[in-house]
Amino acid sequence: MNAQAPRKQLNGKHSPVSLHGTNEEFTSEQATDVAMQDTLLTPRFYTTDFDEMDAIDVSPVRADWDQLIGEMAADPNKGHFKKNADWDQVDWDGMEPELKKEFIDFLISSCTAEFSGCVLYKEMKRRGSNPDVTQLFQLMARDEARHAGFINDALREAGIAVNLGFLTQQKKYTYFRPKFIYYATYLSEKIGYARYITIFRHLQENPDKRFHPIFKWFEEWCNDEFRHGEAFALLMKTDPKLTQGKNVWWIKFFLTAVYGTMWVRDHQRPAFHAALGVDEAWYGQEVFRKTSEMTKQIFPITLDIDHPAWIPTLNKLRDANVQIADGKRAGGLGGRIKQMIGTAKAGMAFARLYMIPSVKHTPPASTMLQPAY
Repeated sequence: MNAQAPRKQLNGKHSPVSLHGTNEEFTSEQATDVAMQDTLLTPRFYTTDFDEMDAIDVSPVRADWDQLIGEMAADPNKGHFKKNADWDQVDWDGMEPELKKEFIDFLISSCTAEFSGCVLYKEMKRRGSNPDVTQLFQLMARDEARHAGFINDALREAGIAVNLGFLTQQKKYTYFRPKFIYYATYLSEKIGYARYITIFRHLQENPDKRFHPIFKWFEEWCNDEFRHGEAFALLMKTDPKLTQGKNVWWIKFFLTAVYGTMWVRDHQRPAFHAALGVDEAWYGQEVFRKTSEMTKQIFPITLDIDHPAWIPTLNKLRDANVQIADGKRAGGLGGRIKQMIGTAKAGMAFARLYMIPSVKHTPPASTMLQPAY
């Protein structure tokens, strides 16, 4: 029998907990240091084989491509990312300390993720000569720059900001083959849409839980993410081999990695989710469900998120990462041993998630979707 997903809890199930450094003032330098981190749970900057991407021929998807590019070029969110009368005054000094700490961490992580997309897309535009591909990446870089700048403006109200120029020059870049860029970025954009729209709809129903005005901007914002995902679906459709044969195993790897990372990261912010009035497990499953439904447009498999082992194994992955973090804080030989044990547990949990049988289906002839949540 399949395990049921946890039900939504509007009042949250967690009480705020005390963490080290909660009462310390957070500076822009610290915010940039956090953004500079390269771990399994932090957003990364990517580079790839730009010549291979520049050689893409979109002829097989020309009709859908021109429709999508036309919509993006029309720039429906041109005036959206600006503060207006809907931007309420934020009492940062009066915010509960643990919530403030976790929310700032959420904003820094979100800003870094958006800006990493901007950097990658701008580089593709700069290096490429293919007019179809360079136009797409120019439009996506424009959107991601707006997103990152808007989040950074929100951070400035708290007296801090991420030094985005410093990140561009100093943050480590990870090389991914183009097909891995497609899988990872497609999933990042689609799961970003699912995350933002789930929070937005929840706060429409529960406006008393909207503790910061940035959430009011999430609907149009996540539609940018949706369109970006559509673009990567079309890029993958230009080469059917990308979603067939052994590449299906890579698709499953990236699905498992993206879902697992989100689960672990979100469970590190109990005060943030409690303030929103959302249970992390319900939220995770809701986002996975939406994302899985969307990815049917191009992927021949989805993960079985209702499998009896799914949530228990995700929780083992979460607990293993807590053990790794505890070991890092402890330091010394004992801390290193604790990290090694935690790393082994995390590896076994990931392997177990990967071994859960996939749900197979046949993607439709046309990949194009419209936001439906």
